[in-house]
Order: sequence, then C-alpha cells, then structure tokens
Amino acid sequence: MKVSRFCFVVYLQLLFLFVDLFINSFGELFRTADVVLLLLYIIQDVCIIFAIIVVFLVFFNTYIFQAGLVSLLIRKFKTTIIISITYLALSVGLHVWTMVSTLCISIAKA
Repeated sequence: MKVSRFCFVVYLQLLFLFVDLFINSFGELFRTADVVLLLLYIIQDVCIIFAIIVVFLVFFNTYIFQAGLVSLLIRKFKTTIIISITYLALSVGLHVWTMVSTLCISIAKA
C-alpha cells in the first residue's frame, strides 16, 4: 500500500469519526425538530457503515488477503470487526429508541 493511499484512508476514517462525534455531541440540540434529527441519525449510521467498508477495503488490498490468508486477517482484527459492528448495532438501536420516544412525546402533547 502506498503512503499517499494510506494517508487518504486515515483522513477518511478521521472524517467519519468527526462526523460521528459531532452528531453524538450536538444531536440533542435538534430534538425538537424530528426531521432534522432523523436526517442526522441517518448520516451518522451511513458514516459508520462507510467506516466499516473502508476497513474491509484496506483488508482486501493487503498481500495477506491476496495470498489467501483471510483467516489470519480475521483472527488479527476480530476485535476491531466485532466492536465496529456492535457500535453500529447499538447506534441504530439508540436512534430508533430516541425517535420512538420523541414521537411518543409529540403525540402526548397533541
């Protein structure tokens, strides 16, 4: 892997991380605007999915993967893969719960 391509991947992962951090930090400010909050949650989930895809694309570009030693890659990065997928599942669960509770509050006020 060339250094320039590696830098691009690192910057892309940092971008996804900052988007995720921004939405987690300031998502509560948009709690009254349901559509904006839903849009922010969708953007956050898509960024997490893209981050996972980028990790797998980096795996596919290694000589270890091209040599057919996929089990070695999975064994080495099992924790990273499990944490990423668990974080995605927990984020989606939190977003669904937040949107349902916001909807219930909106219905109760009406």
